Amino acid sequence: MCTMQIDAVVLLLCVWLIGAAGRSAPQRGHKLETYKQSRIRRETNMVQGGTHKSGSPIFRRSPDMTKSPMTKSEQLLRIDDHDFTMRPAFGGPPIPVGVDVQVESLDTISEVDMDFTMTLYLRHYWKDERLSFPSTNNQSMTFDSRLVKKIWVPDIFFVHSKRSFIHDTTTDNVMLRVYPDGNVLYSLRVTVTAMCNMDLSRFPLDTQTCSLEIESYAYTDDDLMLYWKKGNESLNTDDRISLSQFLIQKFHTTTKLAFYSSTGWYNRLYIHFTLRRHIFFFLLQTYFPATLMVMLSWVSFWIDRRAVPARVPLGITTVLTMSTIITGVNASMPRVSYIKAVDIYLWVSFVFVFLSVIEYAAVNYLTTVQERRERKLRERLPCTCGIANPDEDIMMTTGYSDMDQNTTGNYGMPENGGRQERMLAQFTIADSQTPRQVKSSRGYVNIWIDTHAIDKYSRVIFPGAYTLFNIIYWSIYS
Repeated sequence: MCTMQIDAVVLLLCVWLIGAAGRSAPQRGHKLETYKQSRIRRETNMVQGGTHKSGSPIFRRSPDMTKSPMTKSEQLLRIDDHDFTMRPAFGGPPIPVGVDVQVESLDTISEVDMDFTMTLYLRHYWKDERLSFPSTNNQSMTFDSRLVKKIWVPDIFFVHSKRSFIHDTTTDNVMLRVYPDGNVLYSLRVTVTAMCNMDLSRFPLDTQTCSLEIESYAYTDDDLMLYWKKGNESLNTDDRISLSQFLIQKFHTTTKLAFYSSTGWYNRLYIHFTLRRHIFFFLLQTYFPATLMVMLSWVSFWIDRRAVPARVPLGITTVLTMSTIITGVNASMPRVSYIKAVDIYLWVSFVFVFLSVIEYAAVNYLTTVQERRERKLRERLPCTCGIANPDEDIMMTTGYSDMDQNTTGNYGMPENGGRQERMLAQFTIADSQTPRQVKSSRGYVNIWIDTHAIDKYSRVIFPGAYTLFNIIYWSIYS
């Protein structure tokens, strides 16, 4: 009995110990969790306070403010909430897109390729309410080309352009500025090479007008209305723009509608600029050399006609030089099917040089004919001495102007304007066998060849005709 009581007491004691152990376990767990929380709180306070004890094992970097949780620009503009593949106000009236241009440089003008190269800042203005955002100070937000790819922008292109590119040094030269009310400014820096139809009929005394044409590629005038934002003031140019061969007279803008049979009507903007060519370069390189060659060909008119080694090389040299000038000018010009002003001048000059050579050929030929007739005449002259039949009456009269027969054929004889070389031979032949016809049968043979007069007339005709041509030429084309 005593033993059973002892066992009951021991059993109750065990039950009590087990119950006490179960109650103490949660308390220790709660105390451990409270310790962890307090430790984390202390570490956080030390980091936020920016101080810690020297040698403490707890060390953290100060937070990066650029990576702090803030509202992203894309979230602010609600880019993911809209479909930007469609234009603003799709299904409604056409969206107006204003354009202005600032010309930075006009690089090259090529007559051979019929084109020009221009660098410009192209700016677009439109309103897209999908990009509006709340703002207390009404400040705009500026972005680079990365956001341009995620929103709608006008699909502008350059009509009749051969090459064009957006500058990308050091990054893409693209700027996007969005205002709180949804107004957008889109600017980019572009270099474009476009076609320019030139009329070279007055080259190099010409004035050319070239145009850069801007148009939307996909949107007709029912969807997009393209216009100059400030009229003619929408086009700004740098005063330092200059070209080596041209003088830029003026820039101006126009707007027209372009029609395509398969797609419809499009708004097209034009940038016109007028260029006047500088003539001084061509005067030095083309006109003055050609004029000097023509004047050089006139020197042969003052050289003795019998000086063949002197006159022939001079004429050939001037002809070849004119041919070289014509070839050099045409090498730098397009192969057009009409005559240019410079072609008229050069070919007329070439004709004058060629005629000077032909003039000497005529003089040389007539001189040869004259000498041949003189030689035949001397062979036909009878000798007056020792005439056997006195009834035979042969009378000869030979006259020379200021010279005799022996000096006529001398080479290098001085000639002047008042002296003419002529030979007038008159023969009177009487037949002794027919005395009735002695007085009636007289034959006269006249030979008058003045070759020196051709050179004298050429000294006046050639310069006079060329001077008249220059007066007419420069009065028409200048």
